[in-house]
Order: sequence, then C-alpha cells, then structure tokens
Amino acid sequence: MKMQWTIGVLVCAAAFGAHAQYKYIGPDGRVVYSDQPPPPSAKILEKKLPGAQAASSGSELPFALQNAVKNFPVTLFTAPNCGNPCSEGRKLLVQRGVPYTEKTITSSADLAEFRKTVNADQLPVILVGSNKQTQFEQGAWTNALDIAGYPANNQLPPTYKNPTPVGVAPVAPPTSQTTATANGQAAPGTPATPAPAGDSGSKPEWFKGF
Repeated sequence: MKMQWTIGVLVCAAAFGAHAQYKYIGPDGRVVYSDQPPPPSAKILEKKLPGAQAASSGSELPFALQNAVKNFPVTLFTAPNCGNPCSEGRKLLVQRGVPYTEKTITSSADLAEFRKTVNADQLPVILVGSNKQTQFEQGAWTNALDIAGYPANNQLPPTYKNPTPVGVAPVAPPTSQTTATANGQAAPGTPATPAPAGDSGSKPEWFKGF
C-alpha cells in the first residue's frame, strides 16, 4: 500500500511538473513547481521547464485569450481631446487585460475615415469583432467582452504591451511626384482635400479643431 501511495504521489508530481513553467526554492526551503513567475527573492532553479505548456501565440497569451483575440479583435477609437470617457474606456481594457489596437483621431483625414468606416459621431468607440459600442458605458463594454470570450480577470503576461496608438486614416505611400511649389502652395491642378462630410453645425467637444 505504501509503495502504491508513493507511486501515486510521483505520478501527480510529474503531471503537475508538465504544466509548470518555473522551478524555484520557496520561502520554506522546498522546491516549488509553478506556472506563475517566482517572487523576486526566490532562488530560481529553472525557468521555462522542458515540456512545459507555455502560453499560446506570439505574445505568449493564454489559450482562452488567444482565441478571443483571434476571433474578436478589439479596436478602440479615441481622440486627444476626448477627455474622461476615453480614459475610462482605456482603463477598463487595461485592467481587464484585453489586448487592443487604439486608433486616434488627430486630423481631418482621420475624422473623415472614422465617419466613413465606423459611422459614429461620439467617442470613445470600441469594436469587439463586429460588435460596435458607441460612447463609454461600462456595463455594455463588459458585456461585449464577455460575449467575445475575453477572460474576466487580467491574464496578460507581465511583459505584454499593446501596440502604439495610430491614426484612423491609412498612411499613403510616398510618391516621387511633387505637388507643391517652392513656396509651399499647391501646384496648379492639384485637387484640394475634401472636407469631411457632415462636418457642419454643432459638434461634440472632441470634434473641435478638425
């Protein structure tokens, strides 16, 4: 019986070790196998154990999070003068550990592209796959993330960083053709940049300046 119990303990330890990624000496002097990074004061014996089930995807995201990102990518639309609503929306995503791409409206071209592709006049806007939520409302945003399968608790690796925010309008490739004169004025025949549609009348605060 004792021999069977010992074998059972060894089998369980081996099974756990296969899932563990770290091996270190704990505060009580015992060897610890864990899938969580050891405390700073611990003596690390081995990191990323052979055969360990590492987190998935290029950024080593956990499996559930990897699937959510693949099937329902999150895009956040903001503007520099959007104020507290944009800050609160961004804070929700960061605290929950949702990988996202942020697109910021900083020019008339960005505004025109935002209206054309997103079809909204309020910020912030979040796209969770094709699910669009306009303006920040914590309950609605949380529900959209829940439906998409994003974990309720932050599971991002400590070193993960979201991409740097970019403009909404696509960046035009450089051309060899010059369309301006030496004094900076448009050359004859150069078409003027059209004003964004529907830009007249009263506008939300964040629209001002475009």
